[in-house]
Amino acid sequence: MPNQRDPRYDILFEPVKIGPVTAPNRFFQVPHCNGTGRWAPRTVAAMREAKAEGGWGVVCTETVEIHHSTELHPFPSLLLWDDSDIAEMALMPEAVHRHGALAGIELGHFGIAAGNRWTRAPLLGPSAVPAFESIEPFHAKAMDKADIREFRRWHRNAAIRAQKAGYDIIYVYASHALTLLAQFLYTSINTRTDEYGGSLENRARLLREVLEDTKEAVGGSCAVALRFAVHDSTFEGGPQFDGEGRELVEMLADLPDLWDVNVSDWSHDSATSRFSKEGFQEDFVSFVKQVTDKPVVSVGRFTSPDTMVSQIKRGVTDFIGAARPSIADPWLPRKIDEGRVEDIRECIGCNVCVSGEWSYSPMRCTQNPTILEEWRRDWHPERIARKTSENSLLIVGGGPAGLECALAAGRRGYAVTLAEAGTGLGGRVTLESAMPGLSEWARVRDYRVFQLQQMPNVDIYLDSALDAEQVLEFGFDRVAVATGARWHREGIGRHHSAPIPGSGCDGVLTPDDIMRGAEVKGPVVVYDSESAYIGSVIAEKLAGDGHAVTLVSPGSEIAAWTALTMEQARITARMHEVCSGVLTDRKILSIASGEVTVQHAWSGAKQALPCGTLVLVASRVPNDGLYRDLVADPEALSRAGIKSVDRIGDCLAPHLIAAAVYSGHRYARELDEDVAETPFLRQDSIWSSVTRPE
Repeated sequence: MPNQRDPRYDILFEPVKIGPVTAPNRFFQVPHCNGTGRWAPRTVAAMREAKAEGGWGVVCTETVEIHHSTELHPFPSLLLWDDSDIAEMALMPEAVHRHGALAGIELGHFGIAAGNRWTRAPLLGPSAVPAFESIEPFHAKAMDKADIREFRRWHRNAAIRAQKAGYDIIYVYASHALTLLAQFLYTSINTRTDEYGGSLENRARLLREVLEDTKEAVGGSCAVALRFAVHDSTFEGGPQFDGEGRELVEMLADLPDLWDVNVSDWSHDSATSRFSKEGFQEDFVSFVKQVTDKPVVSVGRFTSPDTMVSQIKRGVTDFIGAARPSIADPWLPRKIDEGRVEDIRECIGCNVCVSGEWSYSPMRCTQNPTILEEWRRDWHPERIARKTSENSLLIVGGGPAGLECALAAGRRGYAVTLAEAGTGLGGRVTLESAMPGLSEWARVRDYRVFQLQQMPNVDIYLDSALDAEQVLEFGFDRVAVATGARWHREGIGRHHSAPIPGSGCDGVLTPDDIMRGAEVKGPVVVYDSESAYIGSVIAEKLAGDGHAVTLVSPGSEIAAWTALTMEQARITARMHEVCSGVLTDRKILSIASGEVTVQHAWSGAKQALPCGTLVLVASRVPNDGLYRDLVADPEALSRAGIKSVDRIGDCLAPHLIAAAVYSGHRYARELDEDVAETPFLRQDSIWSSVTRPE
């Protein structure tokens, strides 16, 4: 496609020199984890390559372990322990270099944040303090001078291996409290009294030495970057942007070739859109360019090219750093370059990607169903195989699964008809995005609706509820039922295997009722036995409407699942702020007019709560009646010429919105294809044979 770039965005495509190397533009995929690491180096390389092909001028790895004395098992990080790791680590730079991008590598020793459950090596730390990332009762060994010398040697050797593997930018990592170099900076962790403790100059001594070691070892051909949290609230005594954070940048201003600056801990650096908006780190990091002449990269969940240009022109940053936006749309820079800003698949800030890392599994993305499927399924984020038949497709339901299915099948060239029973598209996305803090989630709907409106082979019909008889009359070859799911009205779910006594009383509602504007009478009890995000959102909405709300959870924590999206602490704080009561470890015994009786899980104590409206947030039930009606009569399907009827999304199995999008996409990809029983490659280590499905 010829370049149709808006001249306003030309500044984003200027090359920028970083020490001895030059980035082709200002788009910088900062280091980010992905939940695969050492177990899937080809998968990781293919994912990073998609970004380089999509125009990211710099593409970086996640954190790479530099030595066997620091490992994060079961978190699957990458390894550069010794020379035997170079070949696997070379896959990524080789891939991104094919598209003219620079490859960066983030080296790390995790210190007290390691687990060493696999190697059984003792943890190393500035002082003998408890482990950071575990409730297990083990402590770090306080590093002596010999340990410090060894650590410097390990880091230097890892930098040399990274250079041999083909990396252009070598990171020294001192952020998120995750590495020794960051931990030495904390006065609450570093209680040393020698030249590595006490004053900031002393606590930063090891960081300076490692920067100097790295530049001496590889600085002739590789840029040396410092990733540093200028504002860190992980522990007491961390750097603050208006204190030691600024002092350290001033102290080391021109030593690194690049400053990669952010805030910590990780939950603040990657804050969700529910609590932080685009560009939210500016107030903390904007001073850095005033202090150093070296280029600066910072992040802020940037998706708007106008915001990007503003950041650069106002002297906030030199590079547009991104992790999550590069996951949601690996081709974001290329779309800006080609004048296709409206085609950007914007990150919604839900942190489903992060939940993969915290659950020891490959990351997912609500917006991009192809992420980490580039190698094992051969799914490209922007290209899709043309159709292999002339079959027509009817999709019943215009929620996230139906919209993604229509988009992917339409791009394949199929004649697609999408029938939605309601007067608008989006399904649960439309309902949930109207709730407090979730407005950016509407991007899931808006991106797909806009794309579908440009496609002449896709017809959309609203206000078109269909029954089985009508579907049979239409004469489509394939039918995908995407009719979603509904919240259980009787409270059945993880904590209740039978209906809650009294759940049929007046005043008992579900999240569906609340999101559709049902009348609510106070006081309100929200019973969240699902423990994901929607219960707290409903509670916040009703409190904002002026109701006295008591949030009750049978679990010991509020919104427990959101620990995986790193927002549980903020949600808990918000609930205590807006609710008149927050009760955990309570299970509903019975429901009656005007009150709900709950029982404490451990003491057995019963408590009657005044209740005008009870909102049951339990589990969801597939709306699969149409599907069951259709498949109940195979002979009728045959007479109608219908070759297949399938469920997709929540109609198949209620899950996250990300899963619904993935389900719709997979159905469209596999439509009329000969799919193996195991539909993906099973092994991608270069040291193991690749087992391909028969």
